[in-house]
Amino acid sequence: MKSWGNLLGYEIVWFAAVIGAGRGSALPGCLGAAAFMALQIRVSRQRVADLRLVGIALLCGLIVDGGLSGLGWAHYAAAGLSVPPGVPLWILALWVAFAMTLNHSMAWLGGRPGWACALGALGGPLAYWGASRGWQAVFFEPPAARATIWLAVGWGIALPLLAGLAARWSAADGSHRISPGDAR
Repeated sequence: MKSWGNLLGYEIVWFAAVIGAGRGSALPGCLGAAAFMALQIRVSRQRVADLRLVGIALLCGLIVDGGLSGLGWAHYAAAGLSVPPGVPLWILALWVAFAMTLNHSMAWLGGRPGWACALGALGGPLAYWGASRGWQAVFFEPPAARATIWLAVGWGIALPLLAGLAARWSAADGSHRISPGDAR
């Protein structure tokens, strides 16, 4: 059951971030991600691996979202607090929160790079489109297909990388990996 709580916690952070950004504030996403990370670190059996994943996920976010912004293919709401190359803090907060799912609700992807690639390539762009259409947290410059392709490629690479590192680092810790079917 912990994995379902982890997934629900991430979804709450996602909604707080995109709704907050759509309303001009990065604060709900940043605070939500900080609280989620603190809680997950507190209950995690893979603290070191989780923290390492946060660092790599932030680098992925700087590349994927920084490239998208730097190319001028997307503009983010609530971008007042941004890290070069134009990545708002609320987006980076989402990457941090996402990293906290990789050893928990998303642990099943660790040994499945094909599934991770497919999920990243499909789910990544869909999440951005949801943020764009539902809450105007992201705006895609026409033609929007190029931003969608960028996100599909970026997330199609980032998710298998992150999931593979999660599996490797958790195994190195000797930690038990929680799968979605675990009732713990």
